[in-house]
Amino acid sequence: MKQLRISIELLKEALRALRENRLRSLLSLVGIAIGIAAVMTVSAVSSGGKVFVMKELETFGLRSVWVFRDYNDKDPNRRVRTGSGLGQQDLALLSGDCCPAVRSISPVLLLEKRLIIQWGNRYSNASIKGVNGVFLAINNDRMKQGRGFREQEINARRPVVVIGETVSKDLFPQVENPVGRHLRVGGRKYRVIGVLEYKSRDLLASIGSEGGEDANNRILMPYTLVQQMNGNREISYLQAEAVSLQQAERAAAQLKQVLQRRHRGAYQYSQVTLASYLKTVDRILGGITAMGVVAASTSLLVGGIGVAGIMSTAVVERVREIGVRMAIGATRRQILFQFLAEAVLISVIGGFAGLMIGLILGGLLDLVTGFPLIPTRSGILVGLLVSVLVGLASGYFPAQRAAGFLPVEALRRE
Repeated sequence: MKQLRISIELLKEALRALRENRLRSLLSLVGIAIGIAAVMTVSAVSSGGKVFVMKELETFGLRSVWVFRDYNDKDPNRRVRTGSGLGQQDLALLSGDCCPAVRSISPVLLLEKRLIIQWGNRYSNASIKGVNGVFLAINNDRMKQGRGFREQEINARRPVVVIGETVSKDLFPQVENPVGRHLRVGGRKYRVIGVLEYKSRDLLASIGSEGGEDANNRILMPYTLVQQMNGNREISYLQAEAVSLQQAERAAAQLKQVLQRRHRGAYQYSQVTLASYLKTVDRILGGITAMGVVAASTSLLVGGIGVAGIMSTAVVERVREIGVRMAIGATRRQILFQFLAEAVLISVIGGFAGLMIGLILGGLLDLVTGFPLIPTRSGILVGLLVSVLVGLASGYFPAQRAAGFLPVEALRRE
């Protein structure tokens, strides 16, 4: 209890010393505040960037797995067949119990010929894909209006389509709900049964990614209907959903192994998982964040040096005060604690000020740019911890020097 009382008194004394040297303390505090604000802003930009990228990647379905034929076989002696290497029998086999890590699977067929898409005198250049009833769930597609495909529509090759929002605006600009309307593809009528919610892939499109194609400018049909239009029963590629994100690579490997075993090496297959892209994003953003934090920490280092310089000056100016305190019974540990407390108080107050500045800057940038700047709890806690460590590091040697004075020598100094 006595030690606690002494510690409280020393903290009060440290606060009094800071008040007596307001300008000096303020300058030191500003240096720390700028450093913490810079680190906070970098952390917020990084976490906001990750959220932004994740939102776009989610439009593909986080547990999605793609399997397709690899046409870049480099073995000249391999007997290779033509075609996509994926057919109706492959789909039937893979839809069974052969792959425990796979939850569901959909064929994806690309229309092999270019057909005119129109409604009245309005036209669309949408891409056309054939899928089954579970594709929307795998691809994380949500319905804005209407519904997805039913099993009987798939089996009976019904002329029904689900369209993206861009297609809806191109063909039915004056129609609030195009469900039930008919559009024409290659002169044949197709009934619209659903409209997909808007998907943003602006970032992927801006970097030229293939995945950055306009996800809203597409028409989905029953895959059996596209097979009929193509004149064959081939499947362009498979898109599956793993039972969990952690099982995605395993699911892809299982699908690939089953296909290679079934076709006895006549085809080579490749697989892609969204999980691999997520790891890449984490690695890239982590590296960028680390470099940004290191750069921003330079200002924090300057602030720490400023605190150390000011504390050294304070020790020189208060030598007689130190001597008097020692003469009336203050221990070296108490002197050390008092000067360390002053340095830490400057850093902690500066740290809180820096956090507030960082939060305000993040909010302003969010309003101006629309970019999500989200400071994390860990970033805030690390900022406060760093401010305390800076105070301890910058105040230790001046405090050690103050505690090392002999009372007689300290009292003799002017």
